[in-house]
Amino acid sequence: MTAKIINGKEIAASLKLEIAKQVEKIKKDLHVTPSLAVILVGNDAASEVYVGNKEKAAHLVGMNSLQYKLAEDISQEALIAQIEELNADKKIHGILVQLPLPKHIDAATVIRAIDHRKDVDGFHVINVGKLSVGEIDGEEKALIPCTPLGCMNLIKSDLGYDLSGLKAVIVGASNIVGRPLARLLMLEKCTVTIANSSTKDLKAECLQADILVSATGVAGLIKANMVKKNAVVIDVGINRITLEDGKTKLVGDVDFENVKNVASAITPVPGGVGPMTIAYLLKNTLDCCVRLSSADKIL
Repeated sequence: MTAKIINGKEIAASLKLEIAKQVEKIKKDLHVTPSLAVILVGNDAASEVYVGNKEKAAHLVGMNSLQYKLAEDISQEALIAQIEELNADKKIHGILVQLPLPKHIDAATVIRAIDHRKDVDGFHVINVGKLSVGEIDGEEKALIPCTPLGCMNLIKSDLGYDLSGLKAVIVGASNIVGRPLARLLMLEKCTVTIANSSTKDLKAECLQADILVSATGVAGLIKANMVKKNAVVIDVGINRITLEDGKTKLVGDVDFENVKNVASAITPVPGGVGPMTIAYLLKNTLDCCVRLSSADKIL
């Protein structure tokens, strides 16, 4: 029996339909349009594609998306001045600075300059701290990074909403995915291990997992003999490899073709986690608008 393929495209499409309904209600009742400002520094081709996809998705659900393209050699001070201008603009509800930034700019300093209430990426230290202490509900809840939120949705789409007691192993300890996802799983009463590509006996760690997540950017790292039978496998990795014929292909961290014969459910690459990340960027932007516009009472 092969694994169930968890279709991130379909789940993300359903989430975006619900977001679009809420956006329409806010626009009708409050005459407010949720608006996302995306800052792109330099001319990185991959970043331009990501920003374009985000803008397209925002427009499809009825949001405004404004791009601020800044020169590669812009000073850190000038970049922060642009952020502060957007912080003060009441018509802007979400701010995203596309990473990576040029080497002469300190990303941590730039992220701290964003108003944490408009931090749709969930990278500001205040949002990180709120997630760390478990403040994920209520009026002043944490804004949580989009990819971990998407992963949790995909996990629950297969396992349901009660994850308590399950063993989760996350391979990859980044602030963008691994660490916030670990905290979300802990809040669901999972037993969580964070590993990485250098973990001693990574295979033994992975074989304990009921939920196995890989987010390392190492193509084919997770082999079938590293996966517990009937585990749920979430592949966050996006890697472009060159085939024998010279063509390129997008693959994940997981040896999909072989692991699908062991796991009970698995996400594909592409079409798994990626669409969910975009959907939760829109959800975070909507949540920021709701709170900043006091629109919670109409939704």
